[in-house]
Amino acid sequence: MNYYDHNADQFFSETFTLDMTEIYAPFLARLQPGSRILDAGCGSGRDALVFKQRGFDVISFDSSPELVALARKNTGLDVQCSTFLDFQEKPDSFNGTWACASLLHIPFQQLPEVFAHLAKFLSPGGMFYCSFKYGDDEVKRGGRHFTNLNEKLLADAITGSGLQIDTTWQTEDRRPERAGEFWLNGLLVKC
Repeated sequence: MNYYDHNADQFFSETFTLDMTEIYAPFLARLQPGSRILDAGCGSGRDALVFKQRGFDVISFDSSPELVALARKNTGLDVQCSTFLDFQEKPDSFNGTWACASLLHIPFQQLPEVFAHLAKFLSPGGMFYCSFKYGDDEVKRGGRHFTNLNEKLLADAITGSGLQIDTTWQTEDRRPERAGEFWLNGLLVKC
């Protein structure tokens, strides 16, 4: 959180205008028009705004007060300030959960608890998108913690959460200066 509070403007400018259309497609294809989406760890608010513009009912949150302020200002959305485990909503409230490049800051041993907590708010059959830098380790870089996952580690991380893997795929980072960095994308379904 401290990293994002101190680097909010830079992070916002690097991410807000990225075209994520190809990443959205598999997730949105599984949702009915007007579905309710939770954007968990929304960062700049880029994805929440796109979902809202496409007619979805979006609730979003981030743990960085500075990013929350920027997201509110630039999207017009009422972004909440919350951590993953502090976020509360009625059970089964969402048809989809979107966690794009946000859960990767959670240490691996805490991921099962976070997945289980967020899954409570997803309706049965609901879709849960997540992405992690591709790998099998935990690293600290530039003042941030990263939990890198491969397909097996993602399966391990969701054990006991009520989620199961629907599909996974890899993509290259969308930022030109990050060419050669790969991401694991996971589309999970609530049982």
